[in-house]
Amino acid sequence: MKTALITGASSGIGKELAKIHASQGGHLVIIARSADQLRLLKEELENQYNVSVHVIEKDLTNYNATQEIYDEVKSAGIQVDYLINNAGFGGIGKFHERDWAQDQNMILLNITALTHLCRLFIPDFVERNEGKILNVSSTASLMPGPMQAVYFATKAFVTSLSNALSQELSHTNITVTNLMPGATDTGFGKTSGMDKTSLFENTATPLDVATTAYNAMIEGKMDIKAGLTFTQKAMLHTLPITPKKVILKMVEKMQKPKN
Repeated sequence: MKTALITGASSGIGKELAKIHASQGGHLVIIARSADQLRLLKEELENQYNVSVHVIEKDLTNYNATQEIYDEVKSAGIQVDYLINNAGFGGIGKFHERDWAQDQNMILLNITALTHLCRLFIPDFVERNEGKILNVSSTASLMPGPMQAVYFATKAFVTSLSNALSQELSHTNITVTNLMPGATDTGFGKTSGMDKTSLFENTATPLDVATTAYNAMIEGKMDIKAGLTFTQKAMLHTLPITPKKVILKMVEKMQKPKN
């Protein structure tokens, strides 16, 4: 049985990924700030699927959080086979007007925590010559994002890092999958303020996105898009031939809250 470590597992895509993995008979390490939600999920999955679920309550914006997670997993004698970096958040507003502490925490969570967890667990994967990584990026990684400048930039980092690691590990049995979902019906929309924009008028379900992502990870795909409407697919298809200024104006308009 494979053990998956999932960050941001208390809700949304992360929670659905945990359920999918447990339904396959896999054990779990689930991480989030919401201890009560994690314990409820642990009870549900252990009772329904007879798997082992290890709960770690942790705020990944804290500097030592990732090392503490790794040390706890090792001390518990748990071998992590799948590393799923799902935790992340965004926020709308002009860069110079947004609260710096929020954007700094966004960078710490979306970039620093994800990168350090990869750095901590990949040597173990290399030693065993097996393992799978799923990093949750976004279609936002494919373009600049006025009105969400830092969020789009953090996701561009995730996509770039994931693809580079995929190549570096291509001679091994370790795969790195980069998930790029579109607008999804999770707490992200409300937290970021995106739920009031045109981008979130037609959202995908967390289950659909998680199912696509999990299957892509198992198959070892490098990039996978999920939860996109026909219009979003068409827009992404034309990105390479669309002038950047046109893209910037379009993205900015789509991310302005509706009155």
